[in-house]
Amino acid sequence: MKIITFSLHTQQPLLATSFKGDPNSDVSYSFIPGSMIRGGLIGRYMQQHQLSELDLSKDTVKYLFFDAKSTCYLNAYLLSQQGNRTLPVPRSWFKDKDAELRDESTEITVYDFSVNRADELESPKFVGEGFWTTEGSCVRFYKEKRRINIHNQRDRKKGRSTQIKRDPQTNQLKGEGEIFRYEAIDAEQTFQAVILCTSEENVKLLKDLLQISPELWLGGSQSAGYGHTKISDINCHDAWDEVSIPIEDRIDSDSFTITLLSDMILRDEWGQYAVIPPSAQHQVPAPITKELEKILCVKLQPQISFASHTLIGGFNRKWGLPLPQVPAFAAGSVFVFENISLDPKQIQQLETQGIGERRVEGFGRVVVNWLEEADFQAKQPDPTRNSSQPALKQESSRSLAAQMAERLLLQKLEQALQKQMGYPGIRGEITNSQLSRLLLVARQALTTGDCDLVLSLLNNLPANASSQFERVRIGTNSLKQKLDGWLRNPISWISNPQDLTVRVAEIERSVTDEFAIKNKLAEKYTLRLIMAVAKKAMKEEI
Repeated sequence: MKIITFSLHTQQPLLATSFKGDPNSDVSYSFIPGSMIRGGLIGRYMQQHQLSELDLSKDTVKYLFFDAKSTCYLNAYLLSQQGNRTLPVPRSWFKDKDAELRDESTEITVYDFSVNRADELESPKFVGEGFWTTEGSCVRFYKEKRRINIHNQRDRKKGRSTQIKRDPQTNQLKGEGEIFRYEAIDAEQTFQAVILCTSEENVKLLKDLLQISPELWLGGSQSAGYGHTKISDINCHDAWDEVSIPIEDRIDSDSFTITLLSDMILRDEWGQYAVIPPSAQHQVPAPITKELEKILCVKLQPQISFASHTLIGGFNRKWGLPLPQVPAFAAGSVFVFENISLDPKQIQQLETQGIGERRVEGFGRVVVNWLEEADFQAKQPDPTRNSSQPALKQESSRSLAAQMAERLLLQKLEQALQKQMGYPGIRGEITNSQLSRLLLVARQALTTGDCDLVLSLLNNLPANASSQFERVRIGTNSLKQKLDGWLRNPISWISNPQDLTVRVAEIERSVTDEFAIKNKLAEKYTLRLIMAVAKKAMKEEI
């Protein structure tokens, strides 16, 4: 087996349309499908040989593009910061529902239920879709960046949208102007693609096609500013392992586990597309069980499955029509069977060949006994400064970006204030006159953001008024204690201040930066919170 690896760097947003989203939106896959890469190379082959269509009777065309036993085009997945090809997150990975990766400094514990069910987790939650790789002793989760663009349908001749009218004869609506949305893979991201070949001749032909030009257009809406990628780092390998773990190290295991590295398309015994997880309760084995038994020549006993399904489609440029939609197991699905004696050659054949249909396009990639740790620590990748954010050279551009970031920060502060007001109000007895006095002083202090005015009020209350502020409660604290804490530490009521950080191009704004301190944002929003608490208590007539 010969392997070609190369990198695809997105110069423009890339639209690899999936079946997610509503009818008026196109949502891209999180990766570049192998079928799209194959289509791009077919286009180069036809241009190189000046062909209007492919001759499928030619062995060269068949072996290069349509025979899974000769050539397979794997999905291009994100490259990690260390230059490794990431892989889809297994569906058997769970975490506590309250554990969140807020930034690169936080860690969470991830439990692999395919190895051992963690009974200490009261409310387990799937860690979520994405990609991962091991960096050092820690697992790093990666997520592709996306860009959302809004478009409206236009008349091709007039170049503008036309008024929608109803045809009196057909009673159908005519005209353009409908608004729709593209959610595409953003520019300035790098993916690694892999092509598996069985002959040196195919390797040479494909390598020549890749080296024709570094510029490659992929996906939909290419005339609208989508799909421009650059090819780099073309390498050939005699030996390559998708999971970087030798087969010999994966033979000894307590069970026989299959993990999907890409979506898998299977049919049942009646020829219908089926997504049926293996189960010991089934009298008739599931399609995936039958496929595995056929390849390995053994009898399998299912134990547990962690599977999800998706819809697979595509577009045939020859027909000019979309492909039929079929259900499939989603990448990352995990199937656990009772342990069997394994031969390294059988495992190599299974992982090289894959399972199911459309394997030439990268479907049906599997790995055997991949996961062995019951729990481990996971983090986000370290932040990189060379992201897709554009560099601003002119002062006017920097000023505009700063204004945008400041407005977004104020918007996030408004949302945090509204969220805080959703919590229970004051409990206890306090007169409206005391609440009115608190409201009046807070309003006076709001213009300058001077919290000392309200602190002075609280510290100089008469004995009767002070006792009222001590008696009523907000949560577990008295009203006076709560107000004193807010006023002395104005951001203490914000649960995650780091989540309020906003970045527009090179400009960053946060609730603790120079802009916020100069304008006393934390103080002013704290005073607004106090005013809102007082108003709410007066309306509820506690």
